[in-house]
Order: sequence, then C-alpha cells, then structure tokens
Amino acid sequence: MKNNKLFHWWDSKLYIIALTVMTIIIWIYQPVLGVISFLVLSYLIYYAYSETDNKNKEVNKYIELLSEEFETAAKHAIFNMPFPLVIIDEKGSITWYNTPFLDMIIDDDILNERIYDLIPGLDLEELLKNEENEPKKIKYDDKSYLVYPNFVDSKKTASASNKLTILYWVDHTVYFNLEKQYNDEQAIVSLIYIDNYDDVKNNTPDINRPLLIAEIDKRINEYFGLYNGLVRKYENDKYLIFIENEALEKIQEKKFDILDDIRELNIGNTLPITLSMGVSATGENLIKSHNNAKAAIDIALGRGGDQAVLNKEGAYEFYGGKSKALEKRNKVRARVIGHALRQLIDQADNVLVMGHKNPDMDSIGSAIGIIRGIKNRGKDGYIILNGENPSITNICDKMRVEQPELLDLLITTEEAKDVISSNSLMIMVDNHKPSFTEAPELLDLVTKIVVIDHHRRGAEFVKEPVLTYLEPYASSTSELVTEILSYMSDSINLTKFEAEALLSGITVDTNKFSFQTGVRTFEAASILKRAGADTTSVRQLFRDDYDTFMYKAQVIGSSKIVFDNIAIGRLEENIENGLLIAAQSSNELLDIKGVEASFVLTYSNDRIHISGRSLGKVSVQIIMEKLGGGGHLSSAGTQIMGVSMDEAEKMLIDTIDKYFREGE
Repeated sequence: MKNNKLFHWWDSKLYIIALTVMTIIIWIYQPVLGVISFLVLSYLIYYAYSETDNKNKEVNKYIELLSEEFETAAKHAIFNMPFPLVIIDEKGSITWYNTPFLDMIIDDDILNERIYDLIPGLDLEELLKNEENEPKKIKYDDKSYLVYPNFVDSKKTASASNKLTILYWVDHTVYFNLEKQYNDEQAIVSLIYIDNYDDVKNNTPDINRPLLIAEIDKRINEYFGLYNGLVRKYENDKYLIFIENEALEKIQEKKFDILDDIRELNIGNTLPITLSMGVSATGENLIKSHNNAKAAIDIALGRGGDQAVLNKEGAYEFYGGKSKALEKRNKVRARVIGHALRQLIDQADNVLVMGHKNPDMDSIGSAIGIIRGIKNRGKDGYIILNGENPSITNICDKMRVEQPELLDLLITTEEAKDVISSNSLMIMVDNHKPSFTEAPELLDLVTKIVVIDHHRRGAEFVKEPVLTYLEPYASSTSELVTEILSYMSDSINLTKFEAEALLSGITVDTNKFSFQTGVRTFEAASILKRAGADTTSVRQLFRDDYDTFMYKAQVIGSSKIVFDNIAIGRLEENIENGLLIAAQSSNELLDIKGVEASFVLTYSNDRIHISGRSLGKVSVQIIMEKLGGGGHLSSAGTQIMGVSMDEAEKMLIDTIDKYFREGE
C-alpha cells in the first residue's frame, strides 16, 4: 500500500538533510549544542513520520467511506432507475431485473426465463453481436423502446464463459409515433395516363363514349377517394394525384389494383382500357417529386403501359405489366422519328451504330439497316463490333460473300475511339441500357445519342438521349428500322443482303413470325420483300450444324415441367455457341402442348445464362428482371454470377413461384 499513500514523511527530506548537515557541523565545533541539535532533529523526524502516517490513515478511511457511499448510491440508482433494466447471460436467461422491467412484462416470476420467450421481437443473436453498443428499436405491448446493451467485461465476472449483458429499455413511443405520423403524412405525387385513350374512344359507339369517359373519371376519383387522395384531371387522358404515404403503402399491398379495375371496364368499348401510373416517393419537395413521377411514368410507357412504376428513394419498383403491349396502327411517330433522325445524321461529322453485347440477328440486322440510312445521307457510318459469336456467324459469312465492303465499316472499340469527334452521333439499336452495350465507355465520348429499341424500358436508361424511339409493341428493332428507312428518304435503296439482314432480325425475334407479330410487322416484311429479300436465303441463316442440333435435342430431352406449364431445360456443357443453343431450345420448348413459358440455363464465361421465352400469358421479362436481367414480355434473359447451375435453377424456380403468387 505504500505506493498508494497520498502523503509520505520523506516528502520533507530536503529540509531534514539540511538540518542533519547543520547538526554534524555543530557537533564538530560545539559538541554540547550538537547533542541538543541531534535530539531536536530526531524529534522532528519522528513527528514528520507520525503526522504523515496519521494523514494517510484519515485519507484512506475517507476514501473507503466514499466508496461505500458511492456503491450504496449506485445500488440505489439501479434499483430505483425510472426505466426498465434487466441483466441476461449469453443464453438469454434473466439473472436480474428491476421493478420497472417487471411492471413492463406484467409477470410475477421471470427470473431465469429466456428473454426472447417473454419478448418475441427481441433478436438475441443480433443483439449480442452488437459490439458498438448501438441501441436497437424493439416493439412490445404497443410501445416502442430503444434498447441499449451494455456488455460486462468477462474478466471481471466470476465465469468468463457466462458473459452478462445489461439491457436498458428507454421508452421512445412518443418519438416513434411522431416519426411514423411524419412518414405517413408525407405527400406522394402520382401521374396517371390512359394508354390507349384515342383507340378506345374510336372503337366505342358514339352513344356510349360520354358514358365511358365519365365512368373512367368516376372510378379513378372513387378509388383514390377511399385513400383521401386529391385527383385533378388536366388533360382528356391525364390525371395528377396527391396521396399520403400511408395510402401508398396500402395501394402497394393491393398491387395497384386500379389497373385491373379500369381494364375490366366495359361500356360498349371493344378494346380494354389500360392505364400507366408513375409514382414518386422520394421524400423531396413537390417539384422534384413531380419530375420523378414524370420519369417514372415515362418508364411505364416505355415498358408497354398497363403498369405502375414506383420511384422510391431512387430505386424503381414495378407493378402490373403482364399484358401484351397493344400495337399502334398510327405511323405518325415513325415518320416524325425518321425525319428527326435524318436531320441528326445530316448535322453529324460521322455516325456510329452500336448494339448489345453478344449481338443477335436483330441487333446486327438493325445496325446494317441504319448504315444504309446513313449512306443514303452521304455520311460515314460505322458498326461497333468487337468480335463474332455463333448467333451472327452465318450472316457475317454471308456479308463476306455478298457485300464485303461492309466489312470495312465493322470497327472495334479502340478503332471507334480514333474516329469519334466532338460532333459524332451514336445510334444505339436493340438495347437502351448503357451497361449492356458492346462498348459502354464510348457513350461518355459522344454528346448526341439516339436510342432505337423494342424492349420494355428498364430502370437503367441512357442519360439524356437526343432522340428516343422505344416501342415495345414492335416485334423487333429491325421492324422499327425498316419503318424509319421508309420515311428517311424517297428511296430506301436497300441491297438484297441488307434487306435479308433486316428480315432475319424480324424472323429471329418473332420465332419465324409466330410471336409478337402485328399488322406493321408484316408491312415491314413486305417492304423488305419488295427490296429483294429472299425468304429461302433468310432461312439458310438459321440452319445449324449437326453438333448444335444434337445439343438442342439433349436440352429438350432432359427438360422438366414445373408449375404445370413452365418448361426448364439445361445445357450442362460449357461450349462456344451455348447461348445460341439455349435461345433456340427455349423457343422449341414452347411447342410442347400446355407449356406457356420456357427457360434454358447454360454456362456463359464465368456465369450462368438463362434464356426465357413465353407465348404471352407469362411475362418472362418480369421474371428475368427479378434476377437482374430484362428483355421483352415474350423474350428475355439474364446472367447470374457466383452460383452453380443447381443454385441458379433453384433461384429461377423460386422467382417463378413468387411471380405466380403475386399475380393471384
């Protein structure tokens, strides 16, 4: 204890040493006085030591008394703490609790009980992993608590294997209720467009038109009136709606059933009425919320309509969209796009055309068609292609024989960087997602981008394109390009090879004109036929070698049926043309009676590729989007990294199951 004393008698040693030296000197010269001085010095030393010892005893006694008082005060504070407190061991057993905690539980005997049995909302494992002692929000008996954990150092406990945790329960019900009220009352901006207003009106008898329009207004107002929403109609087919966030959550639970209510409306109309809805729940001011709602409804329209798109804190959620996009017979938009594209090409130094990664016949065919339009305007055009794949090998071989000059226009990403100027134009075909393009980095090098695509729009989109032609009703991008070419100039000037390239794009995406075809699909095919396209030559492009044919037979032979109407096949070998075999096999699986959709899994580099096809009743696009991919209602795909084929198949089946359950 001597090292812990507050006072030491030798603290005055300098003075004692000085007195000792003086005593010795006096002793030498005056022995009598030296004896007296020695006696006085001895007394002073004894007195200093005695006083120091007494002071240390008094201080130690004071500290012990203070410790006892502090311990008593701490015990009193814990036992009389105004909020609940409980001590548990590492297994969750209650070892001690105070009166407020007992009152909170409303039980007499809780000692040694497991706390998670008494409070079901408490996740003990998560709580014990909380090394930073952060509070956890727990609801119990209509109250909300912030629970602060305090872990007792195991070195100070009797058993290091039985760690103790003190839980402080602070009642924050008032604050949480205030926060909930704030979130519930947050204003949500929504926009509703009637997708096919003019078509429905024109196909409804004159006497029923006023009744139909009035009934649409009535149902929309009544629907949102149930949620205390404010509805304002600002155009014949457009509505602005304000609701609270609490109402939005209820509408989400019902999967935006207003879409179904309006679609089932029948007052003499021969066409079903479909709505598109854009909702902004971004928590920003009303102006930004309106802009976000506008962006959301643009996505809904770009995906074919008949659906709701929710912009929630920058992430998009999709509801509906399971019906086929209706074909638009009016070609005004195609004519406007054709004229606008012609002007953009005329103003550019050169034009680059880029499809998606692993291009197929539609991607390369539409690119070749755009090159013809560029040539007709007397401009230099290039197709960005970093390499052939089995899907386009046949058409590339045909190009080498029938129109070899086009080979000089196929350039790589590095070559494209050399020809791009500040006034270059980039035209994206058969894709609208930057990450899916052949060379995403090139999009940052050009200031003007045109998008021509037939896929339903996804959340990812090119930033601020100068021109967008996104029509999900179309069979293929080649169909859209054929229409555009007919309006860009008086004479299309398509060569036989170019016409067949475009026709092959339409053929592959319609599975030989059996899916996603409309009147305008056959009109486009007739234009190409008049330009010299030979259907027999086009069919030659889809012939397979013996090995490919046998691999397809293997996939089909080993396929299985799930959910009574879904076929799933697998290509186990990792081969070069696996993607082509997967796509063709999924098409052929649809020939099985009773099958509404098919999926084929195969290896693609270091990931699993899934190719999906549908007859129209099942939206393979929605299923693939949930797995990170996308596409069209009847044709879509995705790629999954870091999983085995068995795991990917299980993920696919779980996603299909969720799709069906959400549709019930």
